[in-house]
Amino acid sequence: MAVHRDLSPETPPPPPPAEEDDSHARWKASVVSELARVVDNRAINAEYRHLVADCGEESAQARPGQFFQLLCPQPPGGGQPFLRRPMSLYGVDPEKRRVEFLYKVAGLGTRGLETLRAGDRLDIMGPLGQGFRLNADCRHIVAVGRGAGLATLAPLAKAAEARGIGVTAILSARRPDLLVSVELFRHHGAEVITVTDSQSTSGPANVERLLRRLIAEGRCDAFFTCGSSRLMGVQQRLAREFDLPGQVAMEQQMACGIGLCHCCVRDFNVNGEIVSRRVCWDGPVFDLMEALP
Repeated sequence: MAVHRDLSPETPPPPPPAEEDDSHARWKASVVSELARVVDNRAINAEYRHLVADCGEESAQARPGQFFQLLCPQPPGGGQPFLRRPMSLYGVDPEKRRVEFLYKVAGLGTRGLETLRAGDRLDIMGPLGQGFRLNADCRHIVAVGRGAGLATLAPLAKAAEARGIGVTAILSARRPDLLVSVELFRHHGAEVITVTDSQSTSGPANVERLLRRLIAEGRCDAFFTCGSSRLMGVQQRLAREFDLPGQVAMEQQMACGIGLCHCCVRDFNVNGEIVSRRVCWDGPVFDLMEALP
């Protein structure tokens, strides 16, 4: 059962209707806490697992770049995760009312997630945060991701295809067998370029060469990135040189996920002034040129 919550720390809840009518029925919460039903939870390579869960209508409206707070079950061997774990959206199906997450087993919470089987229930809260924005004047975008960024950027492929926007994805990993989202991007019509450490192709110099080629060919109206500060720096430099817009999804440790605890504050450069912003509430997607490593 979903529990509707007003989670805005700055906006008061909507006033009650002035008279007896169906106003309350027309108002819908944008964030819910609910027990989603696990459909599948399997390993897709040596490091990452793919979790699929049936959810309610509100959760299934999640947008690319948003995230959920997951209440992870207790893993074998003891220890109970005290806080929810933030997990970026990997996929969403509004018609089937289904959400997907890609995660790496690294600590207490994700070890608990690993134990989930089809039919189990998982407490999820979301969708949270500010997602990616696709401008109407974009004809072709470039997505550059590494590590967790390979999951965060994945929903852009479907969203861009729906708007007739071309996508080139440059996906980076330590080894070819650790690359994820490749087939997903291709399924939605994207050109995929893979670069890896083991093949000595993932360095900033080579990625910059690839990006300059795409810009010269007129196939880069905007940058979208996540997962690597070094590659973000390359894109910032090129965005400044060629006057291109960009967006970056920032990774940060979180506690509440709704802007109240100020645990995830990072500094940003806004018009030459350093300002502090909450990644969970003001982001996790920010203007590329304002992000600091």
